[in-house]
Amino acid sequence: MPADALSSALLPAGLHDVLPSEAAHEAAAVERLLAEFAAQGYRRVDPPLVEFEENLLSGPGAAMSKQTFRLMDPHSQRMMAVRADITPQIARIATTRLKNEARPLRLCYAGQVLRVKGSQLRPERQFTQVGVELIGALEAEADAEVVLLAVQALTAIGVPHLSVDLCVPTMVSRICAGLGLGEDEIRQLRAALDRKDSAAVAAVGGPAAKLLETLMEASGPADRAMQALAALPLPEGAEKDRRRLTDTLALLRAAMPDLTVTIDLVEHRGFEYQTGLSFTLFSRAAGELGQGGRYRAGAQGDDRGEPATGFTLYMDTLLRAVPAAKAPGRVYVPHGSGWETARKLRAEGWVTVAGLAPVTDAAAEARRLQCGHWLAGGDVKPVV
Repeated sequence: MPADALSSALLPAGLHDVLPSEAAHEAAAVERLLAEFAAQGYRRVDPPLVEFEENLLSGPGAAMSKQTFRLMDPHSQRMMAVRADITPQIARIATTRLKNEARPLRLCYAGQVLRVKGSQLRPERQFTQVGVELIGALEAEADAEVVLLAVQALTAIGVPHLSVDLCVPTMVSRICAGLGLGEDEIRQLRAALDRKDSAAVAAVGGPAAKLLETLMEASGPADRAMQALAALPLPEGAEKDRRRLTDTLALLRAAMPDLTVTIDLVEHRGFEYQTGLSFTLFSRAAGELGQGGRYRAGAQGDDRGEPATGFTLYMDTLLRAVPAAKAPGRVYVPHGSGWETARKLRAEGWVTVAGLAPVTDAAAEARRLQCGHWLAGGDVKPVV
């Protein structure tokens, strides 16, 4: 390839062209996921790619501030931001445009996001998010519904070996506050727990150290984690987190007894705007597929905003675990065959590729255009 062609094909780090087979695979998977969401009453919304900065980065969007591209709108002379996550936009729509709709409000979405930088596990900076938001419900049944919907939708599109990791990102802070620790000590403990550093927890944990070490060691299979959690004396502020985790797990077990569930009792990373029970979806075939959990849908970041929960799936990772659907057969229709002839073939399920000029060897032209069949004398014949 000439040097100038190589230069024009070069893209910034974390961005890539999605070529035909991959684009078709993603489009089919997104369509099937949205159909699963719609079947359970979730209606699709489609927010814009760019919004005014103060709107996009308020409420739950504040957690994505460092990942957000900003630009000046030449029309309004106001700063705008490119969305790095769609959930804050759904919260905005729910609390403004749809504020008079009956609750609970069930919405779903699919769209591209752009981030300032990727991570070691996900170097991509632009990718498709697909997800749901359940707004206006505080019950444990709402938490269970979104987890079960995520698992059901992923199973429906062929993702194998699914598991769910539950966590309550607020539990550690509530335990520490209930035992009299200050904000600086809580921040140090959060960092130590994120590193799973038992020595640091013991050094700075004070009256919470032993309790937090027990939580950290108990994390793992759900039954073992819950048995350990049930035996612990928790401050009153953390007791509601334990009850919600207990109730939601019982609902999940009743609905899907064979679902693999783990619990991380000290997890916090990646759940900065969550306000209660949260979860991560995994597949042994691809790793982390998405995240979800409780938050507050307040138009201006109001902590007293509407209770909400939901999940987001990352299509770039998810597609590695989903078998591509078999593409329909492609048939080359030679020049002069007529529109009606091609229309009938499409009605029969073929993809037609029309010849735009006469050729001497139609079979060879079909092969060149990556068609497995060609039309000859009114019959579809395989290319050999």
